[in-house]
Amino acid sequence: MDFVQSHLLSLVIFAPMVGAVIIAFLPRGEGGQHKGVALIASLLTFALSVPLAVGFRPGARGFSFEQRTDWAPNLGFSYHVGIDGVALLLLLLTTFLGPIVILSSWKYIQERVNLYCISLLVLETAVIGTLAALDLVLFYVFWEAMLIPMYLLIGMWGSERRIYAAVKFFLFTFLGSVLMLLAIFWLWNNSGPAGHRTFDYLELLAQGALPADRQKWLFLAFALAFAIKVPVWPLHTWLPDAHTEAPAAGSIILAGVMLKMGTFGFIRYAMPLFPHAALEYAPAMGTLGVIGIVYGSFMCMAQSDLKRLIAYSSVAHLGFVMLGLSALTAEAASGAVLQMVNHGISTGALFLMVGYLYERTHTRDIAAYGGLARVAPALAASFLVVTLSSIGLPGTNGFVGEFLILAGTFTSKELRGAVPLSIIGATGVVLGAVYMLWLYQRVFFGPERKAASHGVADLSVREWFTVAPLLLAIVWIGFQPQPLLDAVKRPVDEFVQRVSRPILPPRPPLLPPPAGPQ
Repeated sequence: MDFVQSHLLSLVIFAPMVGAVIIAFLPRGEGGQHKGVALIASLLTFALSVPLAVGFRPGARGFSFEQRTDWAPNLGFSYHVGIDGVALLLLLLTTFLGPIVILSSWKYIQERVNLYCISLLVLETAVIGTLAALDLVLFYVFWEAMLIPMYLLIGMWGSERRIYAAVKFFLFTFLGSVLMLLAIFWLWNNSGPAGHRTFDYLELLAQGALPADRQKWLFLAFALAFAIKVPVWPLHTWLPDAHTEAPAAGSIILAGVMLKMGTFGFIRYAMPLFPHAALEYAPAMGTLGVIGIVYGSFMCMAQSDLKRLIAYSSVAHLGFVMLGLSALTAEAASGAVLQMVNHGISTGALFLMVGYLYERTHTRDIAAYGGLARVAPALAASFLVVTLSSIGLPGTNGFVGEFLILAGTFTSKELRGAVPLSIIGATGVVLGAVYMLWLYQRVFFGPERKAASHGVADLSVREWFTVAPLLLAIVWIGFQPQPLLDAVKRPVDEFVQRVSRPILPPRPPLLPPPAGPQ
């Protein structure tokens, strides 16, 4: 038991990978076995993550469940993992969605099932590892490892233009990360004398702030990689194509957890490591966030494809997150973290149920739908709850995060133009109600059209097992958000203090002065 306790976080990280290895040795034609092993591995991962939540102490300093092992000490590499409240919530979101994703595609995926299940499990390990890593090289390895399984999910099991969407997704995210890798090596090269350099995130933080002029370029290198992953307008163009062509499970993972790696990167790495630059660029971040809110909302109104509409809604919702992080107040930053979780649940549920509609009708054209509430009342009722959550109706999870972001931004003293940004951002709440209610009315009410006339079946027992947990999470967070806010209070307070503090402790010389003559 002591071993399990001391290595619990590592067990959570690599449990899906163990399932992937087992599947790799199973006979290729046994699709049911592959899915069964994948489901068991994902359920085990979720079960192992529960003790992380139970044993987490919100007020404790530093990182919990920390584990560090030398990897290549002469080069400054180490296997260093740990979680704070922000990483914990996103980790639980990832393990919570894992079994749902596998169950959702149980009937839909019938070809190359072994590779499909392996891709899902490897992707889960990569995401959890990204959240837990406290060494910059380890973080980068997990960060890049996410690309390969997602590329396969889009390119092999997607729709007609899947190759185009997969290549576009890969090129955008990979090329954006190259500059971040160069910045990581610059930090390592200037972290101490040869033989004592480090990639350790906590040691780099403890060394103090870099000179402001050097922070600028390093921040931009990190920020570009994270902004593409979010994605921030105008770097968002890969997202609608990826979502539209990906299978339903791929869209759930992409919206539910992968996009959060970008916003997580800002709050964990880009802004704390380079606080002067983050403070200088905060107005630009907030402005791009607001543009994303308004632009994404109007683009949703122009869509005729179900998945493309929901994809653009992600641009709008994550614009709220970027606005909250740029405000540099505890309220707005807490709301931003909460909204990361909320978006993963609500938008993941939307893609899940759109996938079920597509399985039944084989069309994503909104004009082909109508009157589904008469033939599938349970599906209609569930879709309505998720729609209201996406809108941010009080009593659902979406309301709390958006309210904190807008209130915290409105009162921000650090963000230039905070009041107009919060006012313009608030229009996104109204616009969100417009396009989501319009979508719901077109699909579930009105005259029965082509899709409904073929007799759409209501939710099956298996589908209820995927939808019900998401509905419960929407309502529970809507009425009981405080446990989540308590978990992120300390890391959010430290984040705000470090970035918004006008004077930071001086950093020691980047390299020791040359030795004088003996």
